[in-house]
Amino acid sequence: MPNPTAFIEEPARQVEVVHETDVLVVGSGPGGLAAALAAARAGVEVALIERFGCFGGNITVVGVEGFAWYRHEATVEAGGIGREFEERAKAMGAASPESQSLSYELDSEGFKLVADRLVEEAGVKPMLHRLSVAPVMDGDAIKGIIVESKAGREAILAKRVIDATGDADIAHRAGAPTFKTPVEKMQAASVMFHLAGIDKRAFLDGVTADPQTYGDWSTGEWKVETSGKEDKMFSPFLSKPFQKAIEAGLIPAHLNTIGGTWGALHESGELTYMNLVHLAGCDGTDPDSLTRFEIEGRRQAMLAIEALRRYAPGCAKARLRNFGMTIGIRDTRKIDAVYNLSEQDVRNEARFEDSIGIYPEFIDGYGVLILPTTGRYMHIPYRALLPKRIENLLVAGRAIGGERIAHAATRNMACCAVTGQGAGIAAALSVRSGEALDRLNMAQIQKELARQQVRFQ
Repeated sequence: MPNPTAFIEEPARQVEVVHETDVLVVGSGPGGLAAALAAARAGVEVALIERFGCFGGNITVVGVEGFAWYRHEATVEAGGIGREFEERAKAMGAASPESQSLSYELDSEGFKLVADRLVEEAGVKPMLHRLSVAPVMDGDAIKGIIVESKAGREAILAKRVIDATGDADIAHRAGAPTFKTPVEKMQAASVMFHLAGIDKRAFLDGVTADPQTYGDWSTGEWKVETSGKEDKMFSPFLSKPFQKAIEAGLIPAHLNTIGGTWGALHESGELTYMNLVHLAGCDGTDPDSLTRFEIEGRRQAMLAIEALRRYAPGCAKARLRNFGMTIGIRDTRKIDAVYNLSEQDVRNEARFEDSIGIYPEFIDGYGVLILPTTGRYMHIPYRALLPKRIENLLVAGRAIGGERIAHAATRNMACCAVTGQGAGIAAALSVRSGEALDRLNMAQIQKELARQQVRFQ
């Protein structure tokens, strides 16, 4: 057992500054990638830090391929870089029609190439394989970050920093006020996986013979609140094979949360984006917790695959194709922002003068599912990206300010791209004008948003 009173003293040392830039984006998921592209397109130098060997975050590293699975005929969206992700993936052969909506599912491997191309075209400096470990501070102003890599400890300095780590790591370590959902109330983590060996015709015949709806999500341990209009809509939902496996003793009875959705079924027999493993109690900011649940998630995935082989049409020869490179985390820290979005905001079409983009009425989390099928949407305010107390810092992605039901909306990847594009533009204009991030002219930000084809009203 570790000794909580045992410490070592690290000797003081000089850290080499390996790069200086106008805007530094830390984390390259949908929020960070959008932020880096937007800032570069707004005319400043940008560097993009990523701890893994590819850009894309949740899409490429975790394997979450359903980027806009909420999209239906009446859905109103912001467009911008988030939609560009989808269109470029389609053009590069890295997207397939999504099974439950009018969107395209992004291929998690192919999108690595899409992201590479976008970063290169925008002139963003790519800095992969670097883990951010500490901010560089001058009083309350952030001046850059310290990273660790195979090269050792390095410093990267910037005029403005965007925290797109997902867990508000930079903001938290810089001293910005943050709050973290209690572990027992966090949304479950997931280990994503993809299958091969599926008989496509037999599988789809089984889906046709026994179609599932969003109303079927409220089974077993799950109770899902909808607006009612979702209940009879088709969902690529799988639960019956796992119920049968529990009855047969193949899956232990306490693992009654195995179940969920599949993504796309390819002619090659690949069934991708298997979102079936839900791991309550995983703390994405605790490496010991992550270790335990990575291993447990893979174990549960193999139980799910065996259940599919035995009880799902077309899956008799199913085999594991791959896991995501890391576990998928939905919920950890958020900043206590200048403005924290409320449940009322996301449920009632909030409007803000400092809007940086719109987001459809899509809520998915904490037992709530509402799909945007009626044209309703809300504004995302710039102030939700502004941490308190720390200068030169913005936060993009799922760590922006908001209470739990607000987070169930803004955590979704397409909304992360909206916040990322807004953050990137604001950071660039702040560098160019010399104005502090909290004193920027919103009209100028919105003018650049419009130039970058973002709908913000």
